[in-house]
Amino acid sequence: MPKLPANPRNKTGARRVRARRRWLWVSVLAVLSVLLAVCLVYGFWASIFNLNEVKEMSERSTVLDMDGKIYSRLQGENRVTVKLDEVSPDFVKALLAREDSRFYKHRGVDPIGIARALVRNIGRGSAREGASTLTQQLARNSFPLGGKNIHRKILEAFVSLRIEQHFTKDEILEAYMNRIYFGSGVYGIETASLAYFGKRAKELKLGEAAMIAGIIRAPTYYSPFRNPKGAAQQRNQVLERLAKLETITPAQVAAAREAPLALAKKKTVSTQENYAMDAVRRELDLLLTDEQRGDGGLKIYTTIDPALQKAAQTALDAELTKVEQRPGYKHPKRADFSAEAKAQELGTPYLQGALVAIDNRSGGIRALVGGRDFQESKYNRAIQPEAARQVGSTFKPFVYAAAYQRGMLPGASIDDGPIHPGEIRTAANWTPDNSDGTYKGPMRAEEGLIQSRNTMSVRIGERAGLPAIGKVAGACGIEGMPQQPAVYLGAFEQTVADLTAAYTVFPNGGLRRQSYIIERIDDPAGETLYRAAHVQTRALDPGTAWLTTQALQKVMERGTGTAAKSMGFTRTAAGKTGTTNDFRDAWFVGFTSSLTCGVWVGLDKPETIVNKGYGAALALPVWSATMGGASAQRYPAQAFRSDEPTRRVSVCAISNELATTACDRAGAAYSIDLPQSHIPRDPCGTHRGSILAGSDRDAGPKRSVPQSIFRSFRKFFGGE
Repeated sequence: MPKLPANPRNKTGARRVRARRRWLWVSVLAVLSVLLAVCLVYGFWASIFNLNEVKEMSERSTVLDMDGKIYSRLQGENRVTVKLDEVSPDFVKALLAREDSRFYKHRGVDPIGIARALVRNIGRGSAREGASTLTQQLARNSFPLGGKNIHRKILEAFVSLRIEQHFTKDEILEAYMNRIYFGSGVYGIETASLAYFGKRAKELKLGEAAMIAGIIRAPTYYSPFRNPKGAAQQRNQVLERLAKLETITPAQVAAAREAPLALAKKKTVSTQENYAMDAVRRELDLLLTDEQRGDGGLKIYTTIDPALQKAAQTALDAELTKVEQRPGYKHPKRADFSAEAKAQELGTPYLQGALVAIDNRSGGIRALVGGRDFQESKYNRAIQPEAARQVGSTFKPFVYAAAYQRGMLPGASIDDGPIHPGEIRTAANWTPDNSDGTYKGPMRAEEGLIQSRNTMSVRIGERAGLPAIGKVAGACGIEGMPQQPAVYLGAFEQTVADLTAAYTVFPNGGLRRQSYIIERIDDPAGETLYRAAHVQTRALDPGTAWLTTQALQKVMERGTGTAAKSMGFTRTAAGKTGTTNDFRDAWFVGFTSSLTCGVWVGLDKPETIVNKGYGAALALPVWSATMGGASAQRYPAQAFRSDEPTRRVSVCAISNELATTACDRAGAAYSIDLPQSHIPRDPCGTHRGSILAGSDRDAGPKRSVPQSIFRSFRKFFGGE
């Protein structure tokens, strides 16, 4: 049978089928190639992210006050991290119901969730419902994945797959709850719970947990502080979702919906921006590395007393405002400046001041104020080296202490007459006078300190000698004292913090306790990074400290500090005023048995503040208001006591030795209580006679025969 010719149409059809198959295979291979390329590119891209950063999240460091209570937070995200078991189970259920009910079933990307969202969005004609899993949300919150586009979504999915491989589900959930933003400036569930309800995350009730979970998608818009109605609606949606998933019962839903949202009246975590916190930050710059500070999460235990800090800040501004309101006050007033004009990084044109209060018992700084308002001027006049000012008569106690250590006694006769040219050996032409222009002749040495007599202080300074005074000042923490006679009257500069710290030596019986504002720093794991050393050294002998304190106490009773009583301060205290030339600086530094406070008042550009602007008139009111506001229970003002035994003896005002009958006839004998180490051993060599009753040779410290001989030679040749 002959073979029929092939049908051309069949050949054409076969070619078409083969062509379609080739095209299909090419298309499949192309798609597979594209998918492979996508997987390779995005897989490699996802691999460059360090997954350890998922758990390493920025957290504000917490600053605690002297009682261990939260005082402030440092810069950074307002977050406190917690463990999963420190969070209410109700919140965990609410979060998963709201954001990812299949969280424990998928591996980072949920195909079922994507399909469900796609169907719903097609039905609604919009892309209102997303399909991001909780892991995907964590990925984009942990890493910079880009903007809202297809590239970010693909990269997000690949990073999520890596996260699921690297961490357990519970670890992912914990990281998510600690990382995400909950509105109102707070990050993480612990901080959100504290901010919105004033309670820890583990204490959240069902309705509260549902509300916080409900606002996650739009935390700013649904913040219960701004939109309580909207927040309540979101809470109800979460409760309904929980019921639909049969996680809670309808009765629980009803009860939670009816419960009122008892929001906290204010955020429990505040940020103090003041001069004390500025001092803390400056210390942290010295104590920690940049990395330690930047990582955050530190617990910084400080010595700040919030109540005293507030009292000091209020007192400073209130008293300086009174000065500005005096008739004829010539300088610009703070009230005359707008908020913008007040904001200064350095000095201001209006009256300023500074204050530091230190706990004598520890050296801890309880209050530190570097100006009238930190928001107006960041210039910290209490501690910045460039803010050091001339200290004036507040330095005189150290001059007298040096003289006491060299054998002078409080009742020694010192001339208050004018300083004559050539009298001061190293400054022949220097003839300082008394601030009131009067001269009272010979007086007891301590009166020079009590009444702040310049001529007496200069003569006592000469008697002690510049080297001895410099040694005392240095031991007390006053550095940079020039070797010039003008220092007897405080003609050199110190900061308020350093001068105040030096004064704590007197109530502490001669011990210098290093002042500090940071007690301890712990890292996020609870390991201690730093602990204050509590350095303590002997600056003065106890007897010298007590004798100086006795004179400074009399300053408050009948000297330049008596005005404190009329200002309402009646506790046992001691202190010293200070005023510099032309009334450019006004000082008062004083102490009780437990607290020392120093105050400076002046203009940032030194000028006369007011006529007769003495320390007693300008600085003492600030000191009195601050110390009067200090808790009597926390800072008791006990009587000043000598750390060594004292004994009443009769001594000669001329020779500073045990008084004799001749001293008594000459009117030079007087009785005084002296610390054992300061009681003279020898009878008066100026007035001959037998020792007066009550001036027993055995009263003072024992000296060896060589010491007595050496002392006799020194006296013979004009030594002390």
